[in-house]
Amino acid sequence: MKKVGIIGAGTMGPGIAQCFAVKGWRVHLYDLKPEMLQTALSRIRSNLEVFVEAGLLQPRALEAALNQISLKDDLASAVQDADLIIETVNEDLDLKQRLFAQLEELVASDTILLTNTSALSIASISQGLKYHERILGTHFWNPPHILPCVEVIKSPYTADSVFDRVVSLMADLGKVPIRVLKDVPGFVGNRMQHALQREAMDLVDQGIASPEDVDRVVKFGFGLRLALMGPLERADFDWAYQAMEYWPDRVKEKCKTDKSLTIAHGLDN
Repeated sequence: MKKVGIIGAGTMGPGIAQCFAVKGWRVHLYDLKPEMLQTALSRIRSNLEVFVEAGLLQPRALEAALNQISLKDDLASAVQDADLIIETVNEDLDLKQRLFAQLEELVASDTILLTNTSALSIASISQGLKYHERILGTHFWNPPHILPCVEVIKSPYTADSVFDRVVSLMADLGKVPIRVLKDVPGFVGNRMQHALQREAMDLVDQGIASPEDVDRVVKFGFGLRLALMGPLERADFDWAYQAMEYWPDRVKEKCKTDKSLTIAHGLDN
């Protein structure tokens, strides 16, 4: 696979286009608004220039990547002969459903279709389509040209072969693919982010700390080590288990009256 059509030149589309272009893919970047396309190309050039200044990219590679990108304001032209399509339109279920219905009429039955969403159900997006086994989610994290994580989400309809192929493709792009095996709201990353946010709000509501200090303990405390140690790696340490022995009763009691906290504390099993 070496040709990708990217639908939407707003927040995520240009960064995703850049990821493919620097790896030698032909990229068709589509948007209804020509001015969005020109702005997108300027953003990609600016992003690549930062990489050159940092010594992460050779100047000749910058021009080579830009030459891989073609701007399209016609959907049929953007997806013609593409091996892979990624839509990055607004988080609107009806909009995504209508777009995928259009795409199904324009591409071959074996063209892989990806939806870049951070929360919407992949099964719902592909509802009513004839070939929903080739549709899955890819949640690129913003900014996609910098953050390596990509959640690859399998719907109940997604074929295993397609799922494995996209996971492998993301790794080839230099990304860190996360295999999300169930199509649940928020997938993995956002569920954990929102669990932290709920607990942070609860600490402020109880008067335990100010909003500013709650943010500081993340930014200047455990937040700095999260890139090196995930929550389950931390849980492997004996001292982490011993520390938790002091508060589960209070937490469990709280969770009886506030179901929203159960996921945050891992007590919903």
